[in-house]
Amino acid sequence: MNCRGQSPLTGDSPLQFKFKQFMNIFQILTDSAQKFAQKPAIIFKDKAISFIDLKVNVFALGRGLQALGVTRGKKIALYLPNCPEYVYSYLSSFLLGAVVIPLDYMLKSDELNACLSHAEVEFVIALPKPEIDWSAIQENSPSLKTVISLIEGNCPPENQGTVPFNFKGTVPFNGLFQPAAEEDSPLGLKGTVPFSEADPALIMYTSGTTGSPKGILLNYKHLQGSPQAMNYFVDLSERDVKLCAIPLSHIGGFIYIQNCIIFGISLVLMDRFHPMEFLKNVVQYKVTCFHIVPPMYTAILTVKHIDQFDLSSLRWVVVFGAPNSPDILERFHKYCPNAKLLNGWGMTETCPPNTVTPLDNPKIESVGKAAPNCEIHIVDDNDKSLPTGSVGEIVIRGWVVMQEYYKDPQATLAAKRGGWFHTGDLGRFDNEGFLYIVGRKKEMIKVAGQIVYAPEVEAALCKHEAVLEAAVIGVADDMRGEAVKAFVVLKDGFNIEPLEIKYFAREHLANFKVPQTVEIRSELPKNRTGKIDKELLKQTVLA
Repeated sequence: MNCRGQSPLTGDSPLQFKFKQFMNIFQILTDSAQKFAQKPAIIFKDKAISFIDLKVNVFALGRGLQALGVTRGKKIALYLPNCPEYVYSYLSSFLLGAVVIPLDYMLKSDELNACLSHAEVEFVIALPKPEIDWSAIQENSPSLKTVISLIEGNCPPENQGTVPFNFKGTVPFNGLFQPAAEEDSPLGLKGTVPFSEADPALIMYTSGTTGSPKGILLNYKHLQGSPQAMNYFVDLSERDVKLCAIPLSHIGGFIYIQNCIIFGISLVLMDRFHPMEFLKNVVQYKVTCFHIVPPMYTAILTVKHIDQFDLSSLRWVVVFGAPNSPDILERFHKYCPNAKLLNGWGMTETCPPNTVTPLDNPKIESVGKAAPNCEIHIVDDNDKSLPTGSVGEIVIRGWVVMQEYYKDPQATLAAKRGGWFHTGDLGRFDNEGFLYIVGRKKEMIKVAGQIVYAPEVEAALCKHEAVLEAAVIGVADDMRGEAVKAFVVLKDGFNIEPLEIKYFAREHLANFKVPQTVEIRSELPKNRTGKIDKELLKQTVLA
């Protein structure tokens, strides 16, 4: 079966002109500054930055970067924690037609060096960290010419201003901001830089990148994919306040920036996710919407006295990024009954969101239907379409699919074979065309020839009153090929044995799906976007 968005973007929305061509950052910032003026565009650590100031800062940084040699097609990496300077750096680079490589601030030296050398980066905007040896990186990344050091400013790390760069060719970030010579010529080029929608705009590296980086290359047309989908799925406008606790190096964080400049929302930006601070921000700024991953909801639900936080300002909340149990959203919903619950799906490679449940639809266990800019099928291992209800791999096509895996033609051909991007996610459609995510193809567990989907087992375990969160993996088994192993974190105040969890699982699952072993842990490893890191769990089993 296949699912296609039911209608194109229509109507008289003032945003429509922005979707007719690739994102013109210069025009969008100019228009938003004129329309919203002193309205807060970004709020960071209780400091508000207006839409006018956002435009002025982005244009001023653009001039400085241009003078430094950042031009069309040049590669510029961003190695920063969440902060306003991250937003300025993204947008000013796009003004110049550069290729932005946002890098997770938790990457270690080897990982950082692998990405910089693979992408042949010439410029980096970075906040120094004691454990990063930039002189060694310089030796291993011959293309790297200039490091722009953000030592002073709003960025949060405690080491700010105390760690010098040991890099030949360091330039201070604050010294790059150049005022306009003329009001009508903010970039000295009449506001236009000659580049096309087919030009590369972003290279985003997959999480967990080590010696063999996989860079997802998106062009300038792709930059309109996510805002276009958001305009179709939800009702964002200048009245909204969104709260971002996702790293801006992740596509989910980048979408918040796009929401801000295109829809005129106020963006409350957190340097990192902390459940108590997240709730405090919702209350203080009367946040109306946000999108986060399932483990973040789980963490929020552990906050003591959560019922004392006034979350009535929330209009809708979205869960994305991993198969999830609707129980988590429904538990959270008790504390914000006015909010609509939405479930979404998509990948960095496909300019998410690609599917979202409708605002007034109760099927929260589904991830909804496709946006108009893509088409989705379910296929078997031979790439043949499967009928309604059958589980298979989710494939997607449309202009929102990435240009390529950068410098990896073999992986690109394999992923985009037959004109469809093969996501590696397993799913099914129901009779109404709603998509359901079953799990990851590589996480499918084969127990004596029977197929077990990890998310189904995890959802069953999380129904136990003592279980806070669970992760399930397949482990080698001499008798059955693979066996199910569960890692479980208990809620505060509970102390139960693994055997009780196994007994509980038998009441909710077929025998072959019941975990052979249950390991209780104090916490589960997470990556920077908040997802449970199952690769690390597998490594602990093999160790």
